[in-house]
Amino acid sequence: MAMIDDLKAQRDASLAVTANGAPTRTSNQFFGVGPITDMTADEVDGRRLRFQFDAWLEENYAKVDDRGNRVGSFTTSEIGRSMHRGYPADKVLLDMAREIHRYFEFPKKNKMAIGLGGGHSGFTVSILHMMNANDANQKIYVDTPKPESAEGKAGGFFRQSWGSQILEMQQFAENGDVNRVHFSEGEGAIPTADELESKGVKLFVGVGHETTGATTYKESEIKNLLEWIDRNPTEHHAIIDSTSMLGAMPWAEEVVAAVLDKCCMFMPFQKAIGGISGYFIASYTPQALALINANQKDPAWAIARQLKIAVPTDPKEPLSSEKTWELGPVYDPAEHKMLGGIINTYSTLAFAETTFGLLRAEKSIGSVRELNKRSIENRLKINDWVSKNPTLELGVDDADNRGAAVTLLKVTEGSKTDPALHAEIIAKSKQILGYEGITHPNGEHEKGLDVARYVNAFPGTPGDYRAWIGGIRPVGDVVALLENLEYAYHRAKIVVLEELLAKEGVTFEASAEAVAGAKVRQDDASRAYKVLVADLIGLKFDANGNPDHSEVKAHVEAKGGVFHEGPIADDANLDAGKIHFSYQPNLSTAEELLPQTDKGQFDATIVAATFLPNASVFKHGGVRIGAGTGNMGSDSWGGGNGDGGEAALMNTPSFNSRATAQMAMKALLKVCPNLPCEEMHKLVCAGDFDTGKDLCKFPTEKLEGKHLAVIGYGNIGREVANLGKAFGMEVTIYARPHHKAWIESEGFSYAETPEEAAKGADVISPHTGLGAFNAETGKFANDSLVNEGVLNALNDGAIVVNYDRGEVINIDALDAALTSGKVSYAAIDADLFKNAESGDLTGPMVPYLSLVENHGDKLELLPHAAADTEHVSRVQGAKQAVDQIFDAIQFKSIMNLKGDLPAGYSNAGATTVNGVGKVTPNALASVAACDETAAELRKLTEDMAAIWGSLSVTKDADRRQELVDLYGAQLTLQSNKYITLIEKLGLKGPYG
Repeated sequence: MAMIDDLKAQRDASLAVTANGAPTRTSNQFFGVGPITDMTADEVDGRRLRFQFDAWLEENYAKVDDRGNRVGSFTTSEIGRSMHRGYPADKVLLDMAREIHRYFEFPKKNKMAIGLGGGHSGFTVSILHMMNANDANQKIYVDTPKPESAEGKAGGFFRQSWGSQILEMQQFAENGDVNRVHFSEGEGAIPTADELESKGVKLFVGVGHETTGATTYKESEIKNLLEWIDRNPTEHHAIIDSTSMLGAMPWAEEVVAAVLDKCCMFMPFQKAIGGISGYFIASYTPQALALINANQKDPAWAIARQLKIAVPTDPKEPLSSEKTWELGPVYDPAEHKMLGGIINTYSTLAFAETTFGLLRAEKSIGSVRELNKRSIENRLKINDWVSKNPTLELGVDDADNRGAAVTLLKVTEGSKTDPALHAEIIAKSKQILGYEGITHPNGEHEKGLDVARYVNAFPGTPGDYRAWIGGIRPVGDVVALLENLEYAYHRAKIVVLEELLAKEGVTFEASAEAVAGAKVRQDDASRAYKVLVADLIGLKFDANGNPDHSEVKAHVEAKGGVFHEGPIADDANLDAGKIHFSYQPNLSTAEELLPQTDKGQFDATIVAATFLPNASVFKHGGVRIGAGTGNMGSDSWGGGNGDGGEAALMNTPSFNSRATAQMAMKALLKVCPNLPCEEMHKLVCAGDFDTGKDLCKFPTEKLEGKHLAVIGYGNIGREVANLGKAFGMEVTIYARPHHKAWIESEGFSYAETPEEAAKGADVISPHTGLGAFNAETGKFANDSLVNEGVLNALNDGAIVVNYDRGEVINIDALDAALTSGKVSYAAIDADLFKNAESGDLTGPMVPYLSLVENHGDKLELLPHAAADTEHVSRVQGAKQAVDQIFDAIQFKSIMNLKGDLPAGYSNAGATTVNGVGKVTPNALASVAACDETAAELRKLTEDMAAIWGSLSVTKDADRRQELVDLYGAQLTLQSNKYITLIEKLGLKGPYG
């Protein structure tokens, strides 16, 4: 029982540590290797990088004719087809060598060999050329424990392989002597200069730091090495594995410069710099190069061809002629040339990618000095984080020895746990850190975080996790890694403990969300919820001559709700756990609404045009059918702006946008094109018309080519603009500056002011809404937005269509424009209310009535009927409002939030009618979730990118024409399909 209680307590402790959920993601999930070119933020960034590389390659490697004229570019596909000799391959190699040498600040006196294979090949090449078993005076010091010693065995084969190769070379060479090789007592230890000199060491081999053991040399140790070299620069040589030293040297700048100047270094491209294949570089001092040539005059062993950097001076006598590095695969930075070619076939693309990655890193991070500084910052951040955290500790005890490129971390309680059990927890934690995830004994699955792949520590090293944390990584990524390691360890521990408890008969229920795979209900099943619907939710008449609400009623009932026609009695016995809708569309005034709403009698409400008084109370939210919320005056959500209340305010934007826009176009089409259809109809019916002779009496102008000014870029304004474009009109839109890019992306012109939009326009159509109310002036922000200046900017005889809000146009300015002829026609749709008793008229239409006497034949006035008479829009909007109410009450989830999100609720984002208004994250996610559709979009865009990329890079007119002939039809077809599919999916428009 005590064991069970202990396991439960440990589980509870780990649950507490992870109670807040997964930490922030790392921006890049690969911590097992450190290439610059792999440091992309996400999958999109990685794929874009491939295109950027293609473009960079094409820009930098030109095709030229025999007169030196550029006639095109080399492409990745061309270079990838085995181009490894001649131009541009030679230039690619030369460019890479130059950029590596320049960026890492190697001195120009040092030359750089380039060869095939990874870091081990660089080591082998260097040892084969620099060590000579025929020289009895050459003693070697290796900074790792002796192979097969107790310390050596602890490191496994990988760590012992460096020293083993050196010993075997001495052992099997005719004049070799293994006693010439000295080893350190620990990994990466450098003796003092006196100690090295007393041992007679001539060659120092540094392979025991950083990569596997996560250590680096202390600055004092490096100074010891430099002092030893300075005592006899001609005979004292150091060759160091710099795989993770470059860009991660945590020493003073002058010490770093001295190391690059006086030490020889080897490193693989794909780790130190970045690349797609295994290549190494090795930097040699002039003294080391002299040693290499001297060793070739009395070689102790044969060197395989692919490893040679010292080649015969006479190609006809490869056995007997002198061998020298001066003809080998060596880059001379002083002359900026390769002294000889690469011995074996290499991948030009890999070299090009290295150069590209290096330049990209330099652009984003800065010089190698900045890279070093960031590595040091990352090391300090890890030290600080671990010192304050109880879960992890660092594998390297001495802070000055801890690597600045690689770190080792171990779990603090690991030494107290059964080794097999601890290993199981660590293994499962890596499943969480990766993409696999873990499954609990009850079947509940936790998906992988995919934040840190391949963080394996090498056997024998003091750590559970190993990660590359050099300067290429931002500090935030290092912190995120540590937080995820802690989280993953405890989540894995929970599962392992549950497995142990399950063997003892103790199990745990899976969460309701995990079992059902759905949202968790948060409403009270013991009570009934009531919703007031205070507007018509159907505008067509049913068989009895009444507005038909049956479709919305059926929708409510299908969702498990109850629909009540009329009020719900106070003593009604309502079903608990259900949402009851009270349909009372005749409520409109405060006197009618407050007796049913002032004490919170209803939990939520749905309205369209009805104004809700401040004192009406709805604690679980309200939805306005339509876009605006100016009529939603309840203090429950803070009024029409939705700010500061305890309930959520929502709307259903875009349902009537197309109806309003189409009505606005209908108003325009009545007068433009200005064909007198009624008059011509009468003439035709009377038989009094001859098409051949009489058509010339009725000249008209089409809409195509006319200029339409749209004021506002909301849902309706955008729909009007699209209809205008469909008729061939030139469309200019005025909106706030942040809309500019989106407006222009859809092919419209952007105007910074209403006056600029109206300049030279034949039609103007405002769609801004009233804007915010100013209590001091008693007016809305957009009152008289279309004023004298705007109207005077129009073309003479222009048409005004105001199907927005009556107040948006200044009446006096419109009167003057109609009188002068600046405006030839005005169509207005605005609210008009009549007092049943007095007959008094109110509403924004009233001022327009004063224009009828003088301009009646130039006016069309409608009582705000454009959208509110469209049955389908109202029904669809009402059904969505019902869905939003269900989500708000049952799941505390708010869709189309206006204003503040109340405490305890989650924001589900926005949604609109497909193709109307902004493209929402929900809409994109829905498309992406459909594998077939996403695959189709991908195929279309990849085909188009391939063809356009080829056309853009092909400069030869004849060859380009061949491509057009081959792929023109396919490109056009794919473009049409893509545009059609994007519009069908509602993915065209501004994003929000």
